[in-house]
Amino acid sequence: MMESLLSLDQQLFFAIHLGWANDVLDVVAPLLRNKLFWIPLYVFVLSYIWYNQRAYFTGFLLAIALLVTVSDTMSSKVFKPTFERLRPCNTPGIREEIRPLVGCGSGFSFTSSHATNHFALAIFMMGTFNRRQRRLKWLWLIWASAISLSQVYVGVHFPLDILCGALLGAGIGWLTVRAYRYYTLHIRQLPL
Repeated sequence: MMESLLSLDQQLFFAIHLGWANDVLDVVAPLLRNKLFWIPLYVFVLSYIWYNQRAYFTGFLLAIALLVTVSDTMSSKVFKPTFERLRPCNTPGIREEIRPLVGCGSGFSFTSSHATNHFALAIFMMGTFNRRQRRLKWLWLIWASAISLSQVYVGVHFPLDILCGALLGAGIGWLTVRAYRYYTLHIRQLPL
């Protein structure tokens, strides 16, 4: 069963990494996975919260800091050392067929920290949108998916790393939304 799953994972990896190969994605995918590329989005979101929901800004910022700390720690300090799965670009028999678009890195690949962190953020953002913004909330899933798929495209993660990272991140994001809602409804209302 596990061998079949890993074989399917490798086939899907090559279907994305080699099958989707084109000049446009060769430029776009490395950008999507670069955290500096997303700084304007992060600045916009924080500015929007500051301008429209100033009373909740500090709690919102603390929730995001907690969310990123937990999601990154779970992925990089718990899952990766536990499973010790090599990245495709470091896996014998696979690395020889990789088209190197970014540096490979020496760490393990399961789960993808990019997928874990970005899906945690996406679910948190979706859960904190108000009624006027709900039409746009699905853009967060598209954003997290694009960043995650770019990890496979550039050759540093298998699809299973992404899928499990996305599920882990979604769970952490959901729990953070619940804690944030509790904070905004109960704790923040208490007189100091």
